[in-house]
Order: sequence, then structure tokens, then C-alpha cells
Amino acid sequence: MKLAIVIPVYNEEKVIKGVINSIPRKIKGVDKIEIIAVNDGSTDNSAEEIKKTRAKLIDLPINLGYGGASITGLEVAKILRSDIVVTFDGDGQHDSQDIDKIIKPIIAHKTNIVIGTRFADTQGMPFYKKWGIQTMNFIIFCLSGSWVSDSQSGLKAFSKKALERLRFDTSGMEFASEVIIEARRKRLKIYEVPTQTIYTSYSKSKGQNLLNGVNIIIKILYKQLVGP
Repeated sequence: MKLAIVIPVYNEEKVIKGVINSIPRKIKGVDKIEIIAVNDGSTDNSAEEIKKTRAKLIDLPINLGYGGASITGLEVAKILRSDIVVTFDGDGQHDSQDIDKIIKPIIAHKTNIVIGTRFADTQGMPFYKKWGIQTMNFIIFCLSGSWVSDSQSGLKAFSKKALERLRFDTSGMEFASEVIIEARRKRLKIYEVPTQTIYTSYSKSKGQNLLNGVNIIIKILYKQLVGP
């Protein structure tokens, strides 16, 4: 069983080395772990920091956006013939010990996609973020008919079957929402697992603001009404 962990990285030189080094070298049920760090046209020294780690560096010459970087990493994982792929944010907000939790339902053949939800314990989560995510949950439900408690989570796991069937074409933060909409379209089951979020002043500063949230909604609605 080969596991690939895809980390989209944009200007994370302060934390990315620690994020990568925190990822376990061994996980039960997994024979090999590949870390794919996609440097999304960073203007700082993120690429140099990634080179100091065991991760494979995919160095994009321009900034494609969160979605573009994530999709690039997923395509690389497919080329490497990965059995399970996890997306993992590069800002240090995810607990690497949760990787084991979110891949278990796929290993057990219970589902094709797992989302790590932050809403099992929202202590420390800013009110505006709770409100924003819940608003997005409702919009995604209206568009897809699928209800998830944390539609904007960056911590996800995909089976090989899911990656073969899913087709993505977004480039920005709306990628997280597209996963849910596309999964419903392809009749792929989504499972949620409670996960821990590490809130620091740094990770909070990297989060989405109201303007970005509005932009995500506009892009999602445009795609649904007009198409790619």
C-alpha cells in the first residue's frame, strides 16, 4: 500500500520544513509514504526549505493557486501509482497524527473520500471562520445535495478509484468545494473524520478572509451556471 501526501505550498518558508518533518515515517497498513510538496510559485525561500527535507519538490514557475497546486500534486501522485493520496496544508494547521485517522476508512474499503472535519471541536476557532465555513457548507449542500460539516477542510484522503474518476478544473481555494460537488456527480461516497486543528497566530494569518470567501462563492456559482 503506497500513500502519497500532497502539500501545496505558497510562501511558507517559516514553517514548511517543520510541517514536512512532522509527517510520520511509518503508518500502520502503509508500506511506503511519499511526500509531494508543490511549491506554488512562492516568492520567498519555501523551495530551499523543502529541499532540506525528504519531500519530493515540484517547483511551479508561476503561482497557479491552491487548487492548481493541489491538482498538480494529485496528478504526480497518480503517476507514482499511489493507492491513497492525502492533501495536507503547508501552514502548520493540521496535526500530522491525523493522517492515520483519515486513511483508515479507505484502507477498510468503507469509502472513497475522507474529509477531516474541524467541527468536532471548534475551541480556538475564530467566530468569523465558523460562520464562514457553515455558510459555505449550506451553499455546497444546495449545489450538490451533499452535506458535510467542514466543506473547506484542506485535510482530505482519496482512494485510487476516486482519483481516477474525479475531474477538477478550478485553480483557487474553491477547489475544496469542487471536491464535494464532483464527488456527488460521480457518486463517490464521502466520509468525515474528526481531526485536530493547530491554531497559531501564523496559521490564523494564513486563513481565508471575507473577501476570499465571497470570491469562492462567485466562482463556484459561475462554474455551476455557465460551466468551466
